[in-house]
Amino acid sequence: MKQNTKSEGKTVAASKVSLAQVMMPEDTNPAGNVHGGTIMKLVDNAAFVVASRHSRRNVVTVSMDRMDFHHPVYLGDLLFIRASLNMTGRTSMEVGVKVESEDTLTGEVRHTGSAYLTFVALDHRGRPAPIPPVIPETPEEKRRYKEALERAAQRKKNRRKD
Repeated sequence: MKQNTKSEGKTVAASKVSLAQVMMPEDTNPAGNVHGGTIMKLVDNAAFVVASRHSRRNVVTVSMDRMDFHHPVYLGDLLFIRASLNMTGRTSMEVGVKVESEDTLTGEVRHTGSAYLTFVALDHRGRPAPIPPVIPETPEEKRRYKEALERAAQRKKNRRKD
């Protein structure tokens, strides 16, 4: 099988990941609620895997857009994290992550939260390095790509204000 070069591009499906993890006592506070920071670390890890798989380079997290927690996650819940590439620039990329929790006793699934993370690929000297473009194929991927372009423009505008 031929490997993609940097200029050929890669599909969204080529790097997407799904992770599942049971929430254990060390993930919770005394009331049995999972710490938000625990969930955010898992979100960052899943997004890192997507960015690394797409770029085939070391990557660093540049930003995480707002993370709202819509529902609590409890001790014993199964946490599902689904991450996929939304958009690429020359050296950066946006990864979208959706978090769901499942009560393993009742089967109830709750949308816990979502976030967008931006990563930059690095070369062997630790400098930003070019990455392959993403190729959105499905209508959903194309919609997410378009929305990611709008968010990237807003982030750039916000950076100029700082």
